[in-house]
Amino acid sequence: MAQDNELVIAIDGPSGAGKSSTARGVATRLGLDYLDTGAMYRAMSWACMVGGIDMTSPAAMLERAGNAELQMVLDPADPRVVVDGHDVTAAIREPAIAEHVSAVAGVIPIRELLTGQMRRIIADSARIVAEGRDVTTVVWPQAQLRLLMVADPAARIARREAELAGAAGHERVVSSIVDRDRKDSAVSQFETPAEGVRLLDTTHLGLDEVIGTVIAMASDLG
Repeated sequence: MAQDNELVIAIDGPSGAGKSSTARGVATRLGLDYLDTGAMYRAMSWACMVGGIDMTSPAAMLERAGNAELQMVLDPADPRVVVDGHDVTAAIREPAIAEHVSAVAGVIPIRELLTGQMRRIIADSARIVAEGRDVTTVVWPQAQLRLLMVADPAARIARREAELAGAAGHERVVSSIVDRDRKDSAVSQFETPAEGVRLLDTTHLGLDEVIGTVIAMASDLG
């Protein structure tokens, strides 16, 4: 049952659209929790890779994911990801993880497992900004505010390069974004807004402008 003061803001979109920075900024300014659902898939990818799991074996990846203890720290000022007692917040951002995360995310039983965890986190918080690929449509379609953030490819690539601060070359970043879009689109729809989902194109907007726009939308909820 929804709480009287419940406020869930769900933000979907492709890599590099600005979801994470926007979601954290909105959560900070509104005093809400913050959940990066994509980090949960990255965490399971890390667990599989560190555990020497065959990344071409859905059964092996599912077994590892099912046995992993995942904790998400929801503070937007310092969100943390902990797997089996190990803080992997930094480790899951390594390019090698990004290159394998779609293999994990493409296993439907793993998606179902993590979706259940996401729903419990959101329900327990009730006041949260959650971002990812299918939060608005699958994880929490009853969110008070549902947004699909998009940006043109050039802007997305530039943002991801800035985020990685030179840790990956231009061609690797381009390949990563293109491959992620292609693979993830097979299991989630994040390129066109579903009914009731607002479209926000961030191509020509700065971060503060985007955050302000989302907060204004939330304020209009009444």
